[in-house]
Amino acid sequence: MEGCVGCPTLAVAAWVTKSMLPVTIAFFTPPPVMQADNPMAVPTPPGAPSDAHAAAPQSAGTQPAPSASPALSGRRAFLATGAGAALAAAGAAGYFLHQPGNDRRLVFATLHDAMGEAERLNAASVHALDPATAWTWAQTLVHCAQSIEYSLQGFPSPKSALFQNTLGAAAFKVFTLRGRMSHNLAEPIPGAPALDAQTTDPSAAMARLRQAVQDFALHTGALQPHFAYGALTRAQYEQAHAMHLANHLSAFDGRG
Repeated sequence: MEGCVGCPTLAVAAWVTKSMLPVTIAFFTPPPVMQADNPMAVPTPPGAPSDAHAAAPQSAGTQPAPSASPALSGRRAFLATGAGAALAAAGAAGYFLHQPGNDRRLVFATLHDAMGEAERLNAASVHALDPATAWTWAQTLVHCAQSIEYSLQGFPSPKSALFQNTLGAAAFKVFTLRGRMSHNLAEPIPGAPALDAQTTDPSAAMARLRQAVQDFALHTGALQPHFAYGALTRAQYEQAHAMHLANHLSAFDGRG
């Protein structure tokens, strides 16, 4: 699947559509019609008009207005919802699987490995690989630090549980199968403080990233759900952080 952005996109869309079919069918399946001779039918209260007399009489020559079949209405709603789910899946997959040009496509198995490359770049004459990223080196380091910090503290504006359990979970599954993630490198974490474009000194940003990685390594309590992927184990979170760093560090290189 390396380099095939369209393949994982279709995989995510297909997975989400398949996962939503049972819910959609259950929601739009019409209730069974109660028959008069059905022993489970609710009896008519005393004094209430029977079904034969409940309907208002029709005048001569007047035909009752046709009503849509409940099953037909359910099928139409199902088709509309299914198509909408597929389109939403494809759109979200396009965001998650965004592949910028001039990308080094780094892969790291652990946060330790990712930080090794971050330290190398920070010590070198680091430069952005246009058009891979629109952020400065300092902004990128702060963004990556925020992601790790929020896994311990809680993300400020998480996606809905439905999103996390469908599109988010599917995207994370595709990323783990590929061994790396692809996403919009200029997209901030929802609800996070804006990245200061005027910050040019990366020393404070690098120190913050180092502290965030150390805090994650020493953390023994529960981890907070990822804003998009939902609940992750510690091993999954380390992989998510390593892939996130790899994706952003791939947009930079050093000259020596």
